[in-house]
Amino acid sequence: MVRGKTEMRRIENAISRQVTFSKRRNGLLKKAFELSVLCEAEVALIVFSPRGKLYEFSSTTSMRKTIERHQKYNKNVQVNYSSNSKAIEQQNSQHLKYEAANLAKKIENLEASKRKLMGEGLGSCSIDELQTAENQLEKSLLNIRARKNQLYREKIEQLKQKEKQLLEENEVLCEKCGPRQGEQQNQEREITPYETTPDSHEVETELQIGRPEKRIMSLYITPHTLTCYHYDCT
Repeated sequence: MVRGKTEMRRIENAISRQVTFSKRRNGLLKKAFELSVLCEAEVALIVFSPRGKLYEFSSTTSMRKTIERHQKYNKNVQVNYSSNSKAIEQQNSQHLKYEAANLAKKIENLEASKRKLMGEGLGSCSIDELQTAENQLEKSLLNIRARKNQLYREKIEQLKQKEKQLLEENEVLCEKCGPRQGEQQNQEREITPYETTPDSHEVETELQIGRPEKRIMSLYITPHTLTCYHYDCT
C-alpha cells in the first residue's frame, strides 16, 4: 500500500506540536548517532525547542571542537574562493590583452592593405604583393561594375513601371475628356456662312491692273456691286 504524501505545515494544536517535536527530536538524534557510528563521520547536532531548551549531540568528545573545525573550514573556503577569483581575474585579463593585441595587429594589416590598394607605400612591396594587390583591385572593380549594372537595371525597371502608370492614367483621362474634345473640334471644323452687316456697303476693294505709271483698268468691288473703269494710257 502506497503511503500518501503528508503536507508539511505548522501544527496548530500546542499539545500535538509538543508531542511531535519530542518524537522527531529523538528520531533525529538517533539518526545522527547511527550516521557517526556506521560511517565514522564527525556529526554535531544542535536543536532548540520552541520554548528555547537546548538539545545537542556530538560524535566527538567536545561540541566546541566540531564548531571550531567548521569555522576554520569556512575561512579556508573563503580564502580559496578569493584566491580562485584572483586567478580567474588574472586569466581573464591576460586573455583580454591577447585579444587586444591580435585586434591591433589585424587593424594594422588592414590599414597597410588599404594604403596599397590606394597606391601608397608600394616601394617596399614585392612582385607577389603587387600582383595580389592588382588581383584585389580587379576583383573589386568587377564587384563595383556588377553592382552598378544591377542598380541601372533596377532604375530602368522603375522607369518602365512609371511610364506604364502614366500611360494608364493618360488613357483614363482621355476616356473622360475625349467626347467633349471631339465635339469642340467638330464645332471648330464647321464653316460659318457669310452674313452681311448693316455697314457692309461701306467696305470697298480696289483692284488696279498695270504698271504704276500706266494703269489700264481699275476694279472696285463692294459687297453688292462690281464696277470696272477703263483708262486710256496712250
